[in-house]
Parts: sequence; structure tokens; C-alpha cells
Amino acid sequence: MPAWKEQVALVTGASSGIGRAAALAFASEGARVVAADLLEKEGEETLRLIKARGGEGIFVPTNVSSPAEVARLVGRAVETYGRLDFAFNNAGVEGELATTADCTEENWDRTIDINLKGVWLCMKHELPKMLERKRGAIVNCSSVAGLIGFPQLPAYVASKHGIVGLTRAAALEYAKLGIRINAVCPGVIRTAMVDRLIAAHPEMEAALVGGEPIGRAGIGLRVVRDRAGPGGGRGLGGPVAPLVCSVDRACATSRPLRPVRGSTAGPSRSARRSRTASPARLWRQAAPRISRPRTKRRPGSPVAGRCGADAAVR
Repeated sequence: MPAWKEQVALVTGASSGIGRAAALAFASEGARVVAADLLEKEGEETLRLIKARGGEGIFVPTNVSSPAEVARLVGRAVETYGRLDFAFNNAGVEGELATTADCTEENWDRTIDINLKGVWLCMKHELPKMLERKRGAIVNCSSVAGLIGFPQLPAYVASKHGIVGLTRAAALEYAKLGIRINAVCPGVIRTAMVDRLIAAHPEMEAALVGGEPIGRAGIGLRVVRDRAGPGGGRGLGGPVAPLVCSVDRACATSRPLRPVRGSTAGPSRSARRSRTASPARLWRQAAPRISRPRTKRRPGSPVAGRCGADAAVR
């Protein structure tokens, strides 16, 4: 019997890339999927793929920056299936490429509204439904840009750092109430978002891919399915969002999880001086910098230390 038969997973940004792959991964584990996105045609295609694989689900067109639409989305999920067990808050946009001084207020507001406010709105409405059952798991999609900086994407970087902080705060609030909340921080993945950015600014491709130790971007489906990702290190050992939601990671909460290691460390000073540094060299220099434990568990703290999913990405 599938692990999550009769359970319900909500996925935003499900029309393509990591969101679509996560929706399919949840469905493959037996969950009933509520897929949401602003792009209706692509979202309906995700639903078709779910059903073609024997899964069950619905698609709800949703603008995650709209309080009314997010409330309708979560309400539709519970109305249709009677419960909400998992949520993968993944919807996001890259915004316009510009320096901090040249970033327009319109671009700032739109990027923050979708990427950060959208995650907050989703949790605001998901959490009460999970509290009714005193159990649930939420995964918020941040980015490697939520751990380090990228030039000329100030609003995007700020929004992704904000997701990590929001995840930590919410996780501490609900850890003892049966709800775990984590964030995943993928590296450069060839999604529609990255394709748009490269199409508009071809010179960005080398800079983006150059941060990945094996010298190429990842593929969305592999991020949520494979054991190894674009950084050449270990992944989480299975579907990322579904795995973090599973009982196998019941002690993991308040963690910004890196599906792969390498890109979040950044090249060393010697690697930055050499434009021809090989991916293997970058990996050897980067890996030790992120292998050390970052936190120690304090007595009485609900935050997981080196256990569960955190141990999987050492």
C-alpha cells in the first residue's frame, strides 16, 4: 500500500519545474494532490500527468499573493478531501535583473509579494487546518540565494532569505503542536524561471552554472527524485519535499535544507582567483566548509540538531 494513501498534499507553483516534479512525487506515494498555480494551462497539464500515473488530485488556479485566492485554495483542498496533511509552498518569480539602486519599487513589491508574502499567506491558512488534526508538515521552497548573495537580484535574494527566517520562526511556534516546518534551498535548476533569466541575459548562464561544482545546472525532476544533485554531493535520498514531510524525518524542523552540497559554500579565494578552476577542485575546497555541524541542540529546544534530515545533508 502506498505510504500516504488517503493523505492530502498541497503544492503551489505546480505548473512546471520543481513544483510539478514535487506534485508527481507526492502522487507516486499515494497522496491526493492539490496543485496550484497562476498558469492554468500548465497547471491542468500537471493534473493530467498525475492522473495518467494513477494518482488523484485537483488543480486550483491561484495567485499566492492574493489573500482571498489563497484562502479559497486551502478551503477547496479541505472541502474536497476533508483534510490537509502536507504543503509544499513553492510558487515564486525571479524578478527583474537590476542593481539595488536601479531596482524599481514595482519589481521589489511584486517579487516580495509572490515569493515571501505568498509563503506567509499559504502558511497562515494551512496551519489552522493542520492544527485541527494536531499534525502536519510544511516545506517552503527557498533557494541557494536564501543562504548566500547574488548580485543584481536584490528583491529575489531578500525574499529567499526571508523565507528561511520565516520558516525558522514558524517552526519554533508549532513544533510542540505536531507540525513540522522546514525549507529547502536548491542550487541552480533548469526551470522555466532560470530559462527566462538566461534568455533575457545570456551572459548570466556562465555565472550561474559556474557556481555548481560539476559545471552544470540541475534538472527539476532530479532535485525531487535523485540521490545526487547538481552539486555532486549527496541529496536527501529520495523526493525532497515528500521526504522532509515523511515520518522518517519526524525530528527535523526549522531547517533550511540543502538538497546538494557545494554551491552554498561558494568557491574559496584561490578558486576565485583562477577562472579555470575545475569542478573537482571547487568541490574539494568547498565540501569541508559545510561538513561541520552548524548548531547544537539545547535542552528543551524543539529545534533539531544533527539528526533526521540534517544528518542526511552533512
